[in-house]
Amino acid sequence: MTELRKRGAGGAGGGDPDSTENISDKEADGEDRLGLPSEGEGDLEGDCKADTPDVPPSSDNTPQCLNKALEGLSSRWKNWWIRGILSVTMIIGFFLIIYLGPLMLIFVVMSVQIKCFQEIITIGYRVYHSYDLPWFRTLSWYFLICVNYFFYGETVADYFGALVQREEPLQFLVRYHRFISFALYLAGFCMFVLSLVKKHYRLQFYMFAWTHVTLLIVVTQSHLVIQNLFEGMIWFIVPISIVICNDIMAYLFGFFFGRTPLIKLSPKKTWEGFIGGFFSTVVFGFIFAYLLSQYQYFVCPVEYNSETNRFAVDCKPSDLFVMQEYTLPAVAQNILRWKTVNLYPFQIHSIALSTFGSLIGPFGGFFASGFKRAFKIKDFADTIPGHGGIMDRFDCQYLMATFVHVYIASFIRGPNPSKVLQQLLVLQPEQQLSIFNTLRNHLREKGMLPPAVLEQ
Repeated sequence: MTELRKRGAGGAGGGDPDSTENISDKEADGEDRLGLPSEGEGDLEGDCKADTPDVPPSSDNTPQCLNKALEGLSSRWKNWWIRGILSVTMIIGFFLIIYLGPLMLIFVVMSVQIKCFQEIITIGYRVYHSYDLPWFRTLSWYFLICVNYFFYGETVADYFGALVQREEPLQFLVRYHRFISFALYLAGFCMFVLSLVKKHYRLQFYMFAWTHVTLLIVVTQSHLVIQNLFEGMIWFIVPISIVICNDIMAYLFGFFFGRTPLIKLSPKKTWEGFIGGFFSTVVFGFIFAYLLSQYQYFVCPVEYNSETNRFAVDCKPSDLFVMQEYTLPAVAQNILRWKTVNLYPFQIHSIALSTFGSLIGPFGGFFASGFKRAFKIKDFADTIPGHGGIMDRFDCQYLMATFVHVYIASFIRGPNPSKVLQQLLVLQPEQQLSIFNTLRNHLREKGMLPPAVLEQ
């Protein structure tokens, strides 16, 4: 209390824009105000200043060997080299993880999701640490577990039908999955209500909302990343690589040619970087899509093989990944002197993905910049030297993942026989037999089953 009163006295001339709101709340309920009793103007100002974040600045965790090697450079060029070296290292690590297969990619997505959640929740905890909100961190992690249980349970039901059919405990969990998930969430909800403490009500609801918005942004979109992965690793690798390319090229163009500020939220962003990043990313996405479209390992849907207990990426590629001949428009024919061109259809889709990743994707970064400015912090964390936290690197990736998921559902995905079969295997034998008879009669009407086969 003394600490907060001292803050109020020191900030009398702060002019916090929330002051009017706080005064109205004070008149309405003198005691239920950000955890402080109504004891005069000094406490009112203390409440206003209490909303100002108290987050320690990020520390420099650059390896000593790197600092020593670059000590003769200016801070601008030193940061350029640090970011460059760490970027190359992360890209190499990314391709190594791809080599290890789909299961490793799923674990990496989950690890990134947990780390991003931790970084955002930690900011909330530090901002309101003075109030010692009961059970805040425990409940936040509990809700994370609940939401992950729901989403990953849905994934198991959709893509691992054969495994579920073989294991009795899994059949029970899948059958009542949504009820169990809801019951777990209700338990957390009740714990939150029981943890409410007089004079802290508003802050506790602030943090309840903080946790749920973080879950919506981080966990839900992480689940979409995994959904994209099951459509084929190319839908996972190309979008992520597009965002990485745009981030790097926009930085390089801005570093060497940037003169015109782009947006006030990010003063270092320039129009030169934005435009240069766009054209570079479209070219990169087009070429990269061509390279990956040639390999079944990348284009085939990821399916679980119950016989080998492993993920399989073996299939006959869809038309999307078969070379097609396209006739160029008349204008292009006059310029290029070509009438036709051979392309994979996915390359055309890659242009749409690259355009979104270059023009709209950066707004995920601008959103994150606004969030950090609101809480007066430079980075979400200091996990990666020169880059900030994990969330600083994935702010655009989550927006991109949502777009890819919507794009696949709207323009790409058709009926998936494998997924339908997985769902059929979970049904009761009587239901399976009923569907079999219905399908047999349908094929008989279509003339696709000869009478001899039907009679047998």
